[in-house]
Amino acid sequence: TADERALERVMRKHNRMLFRIARSILNDDAEAEDALQEAYFAAFRNIGSFQRAAKMSTWLARIVINEALGRLRKRNRGAVIVPFAARERGEPSLEEDAMADSTAEPPDAAVLRGELRRLLERRIDELPAQFRTVFILRDVEEMTVEETAECLDIPPATVRTRAFRARALLREPLARDIDFATLRAFEFAGERCDRIVGTVLARLRSAEADSGAESPDAPA
Repeated sequence: TADERALERVMRKHNRMLFRIARSILNDDAEAEDALQEAYFAAFRNIGSFQRAAKMSTWLARIVINEALGRLRKRNRGAVIVPFAARERGEPSLEEDAMADSTAEPPDAAVLRGELRRLLERRIDELPAQFRTVFILRDVEEMTVEETAECLDIPPATVRTRAFRARALLREPLARDIDFATLRAFEFAGERCDRIVGTVLARLRSAEADSGAESPDAPA
């Protein structure tokens, strides 16, 4: 139906951003996917509450954040869950990824790029939840400070502080990771090494055999 096609367009447009937000809170792919599905279901059942003057992306983000936080509380029942709006010391009152065209770069470069992406994802996962979600919204989804503040229901100054601290927490470990990855870039071991050694030795043997066949017989 027309309604279903419209809902599909909304989901495909916002899937990537909303999944990243849910995952930044839950730190688990499968649970983030479940949370996103539940959030969509709740949003579409209550579409009448959507104010036309608001941005659809912000409205959906708030619903996803609430769903993810609710799941986090259940998962950590008995533990203290700090809400996004809570003050912290020193503070004022996170569509599928486009598939890269691997034919546009050498295979070794694609492997290195993939390794660096995984390093970044792992380090983002290690951030405290409040910093991680702000980092996803500001630096990955490139939301403005004001949009991020509205999604998380925190002051813009808090967004700026958390974004700054998230980048600072990422900088040193990522620098170490990248140094290590650079040392391993375009490694020569393994299949390539075996292939080159085998090819050269085979050519040398062939050349020796040809040379022996062409040499005159020794005098009697």
